[in-house]
Amino acid sequence: MHNYLPHTDETRIEMLNSIGLSVIDELFSCIDAGVRLRETLNLPKGISELEAYKKINYLAQKNKTSSNSAFFLGGGTYNRFIPACVGHIAQRSEFLTAYTPYQPEISQGSLQVMYEYQSMICNLTGMDAANASVYDGATACAEAVFMAVRITKRNRVLICSTINPDYAKVIETYCNGADIEIDYLPQKNGKVDVTKLNSLEQEYDYACILVQNPNYTGSMEDVFELSEACQKLNALFIACVDPISLAVLKNPAEYNADIVVGDVQPLGISMSFGGPHAGFISCKTKYVRQLPGRIAGMTLDKDGNRAFTLTLQAREQHIRREKATSNICSNQALMAVCACVYLSVMGFEGLKEAVSTSIQRTRYLSEKVNKIDGFSVVYDNFLYEFVIKVDPKLPVKNLLQELESKNLFAGISLEEKLPHLKNCILTAVTEMNNINDLYIFINALKEMSIKYELEGNAK
Repeated sequence: MHNYLPHTDETRIEMLNSIGLSVIDELFSCIDAGVRLRETLNLPKGISELEAYKKINYLAQKNKTSSNSAFFLGGGTYNRFIPACVGHIAQRSEFLTAYTPYQPEISQGSLQVMYEYQSMICNLTGMDAANASVYDGATACAEAVFMAVRITKRNRVLICSTINPDYAKVIETYCNGADIEIDYLPQKNGKVDVTKLNSLEQEYDYACILVQNPNYTGSMEDVFELSEACQKLNALFIACVDPISLAVLKNPAEYNADIVVGDVQPLGISMSFGGPHAGFISCKTKYVRQLPGRIAGMTLDKDGNRAFTLTLQAREQHIRREKATSNICSNQALMAVCACVYLSVMGFEGLKEAVSTSIQRTRYLSEKVNKIDGFSVVYDNFLYEFVIKVDPKLPVKNLLQELESKNLFAGISLEEKLPHLKNCILTAVTEMNNINDLYIFINALKEMSIKYELEGNAK
């Protein structure tokens, strides 16, 4: 609960008199009378704070949330554990602002958090430099593509079709205005068809190849093969990753990625109906001058003490527009603080435990689902998100609605975004899904199988 200071009638009169007014309506005299409210608001009689709290709490309990249901939604936004200290620290007055800190003379505290955040992203990805965040993962992908175009002086890019469809749309929007051509590398069995990449003719000079790993359907890509093929084409290799997955996977530096991007939402940021989140971009040292957004650095002040400062400010507010790397938001400061606190508290072992728990429970659930008539797991090479094929007798839309009525959010319908996965759902499992959630999911599908007399046609 936040503190507030109520005004008395006497206080209001004193305030009005101090600015030469007699009644409060005179404050709004500049607003056309035709659009001003004339009648009084039909508000209920005032109640006490205790009564208001109980009423609001009663209404809130009607909501179905990840905390009071069996929740298996993913597709880019995940229900992961957030230590209580993340919100407590991020909401301290040193960090909480109405808008991202904009002026170059930012406090040393804010600058240090940016620097620490950048350092942690570099530790995760294996890259040499990182920015202080951008809007989200989709924006990070688009900005990385622009980086590659500027570096290589080429205007054609290759995107793996297994990327998050929403990310692809943002990239297309960016590239459309910049006359950058996009080709898509087809998929086969839930992964990029590397053979197609190897057979590409040299007539196309690609600036980059962008792959997401794990990809949108949760499958693991053959990143080492993709990287090797990318080098043959003399293109930059951009890896879009879920940062928390790097606790158990090889970091992108190990398969020679040039630029690494992603969304830090799984790192201590709530789902919040899909946003706000924050994206990250990290890269090799030789590309750092093309890195968009804000970059904080560490140096020494005039007295020889450690100090933090903004560096390489190549935004169009600071240098000539044609030389600017982007006009991206300075950085998602508060979201970056949350990620920084989360990573500090969890540490590498904590991240590894969270991911390992997710993987174990995902495997358990997928094996059980695969044995239920009318349901089958489509791809096997997944981490903590997988695709379930549903018998055509039971349309996915009806299935999800019926399960939702039972307080189970089983997954996302894929048909609209990925037409080749007709009557399929994308299910995500995290450390927040306990064994009881898994039993609820399994038993609910068994009931659906019996109710609709499914006979394993989906297998």
